[in-house]
Amino acid sequence: MRDSLADIFLTAGTAVRVAKNTIKLLDVVTLTVDIPEYNLWRGQVGTVVELLADGAAFEVEFSDRNGRTYESVGLHPQQIMVLYFEPASPDRKAEMVTAQASQKLADFI
Repeated sequence: MRDSLADIFLTAGTAVRVAKNTIKLLDVVTLTVDIPEYNLWRGQVGTVVELLADGAAFEVEFSDRNGRTYESVGLHPQQIMVLYFEPASPDRKAEMVTAQASQKLADFI
C-alpha cells in the first residue's frame, strides 16, 4: 500500500503512520515543531477550531490561561499531535514506516 504523507508524522526522529482522520474538530493538540514566525514553539497547546481542505489541514487556536486567543494558524497534521486525557484505545496502533517514507516526509516538510 502506498503511504500518504498525511498519514505520517515524526516522533522522536522516527516516522510513524497513524490512522487517517484521527484529528477532529475541538481536539486539544500540541505542536510537534517550532513555528518561530508566529512565536509558537514545540509543546504549546491549542485547540482545533476548523477542518481545512477536507481534513488535510487544521486551523488551530492558541489561547492564554484567561481564554484569550493569542494566535490562530492553519497547520498540517504532521505539525500537531492530539493530546489524550484518557487511556488510549487498544485498537489504536502506530506502526513504523520505512526510511524511504521518512525521507518523503522530510522532503515534504
